[in-house]
Amino acid sequence: MNTVTAEQLFQALQAMPMEERVRFFSLLAINAFRDQHAYQNLQDQQVFWHLDNDEFTAQEAADYLEVSIGTFRRYVYDGRIKPCSAPGITQLFATRNLKAFKHATHDVKLTLDGGKGKGKPN
Repeated sequence: MNTVTAEQLFQALQAMPMEERVRFFSLLAINAFRDQHAYQNLQDQQVFWHLDNDEFTAQEAADYLEVSIGTFRRYVYDGRIKPCSAPGITQLFATRNLKAFKHATHDVKLTLDGGKGKGKPN
């Protein structure tokens, strides 16, 4: 089996005419990550694996969930997310709980839009 290395692929891409590069990246964007939920799970595991037993501040948690700090504060106020500890005036949030919340809300979005990932009913 003839395997192409990342460097060889990059060199081949550089040698392509511009129109073919555009076509290649369009095909890649359309086809490479069809199962976005599986891709998101993989990405979370690759990026945040070392934080499984860690705690985030409110801003870090909002960044992780990809929401504004205002939205995150509403989640906390509504009881959808609970702090795991509060040393002084700073609330800390367990990364395991945030990960579960993120995946649960992602699953709801997929259900609402039939798997399109937009989160709004049709």
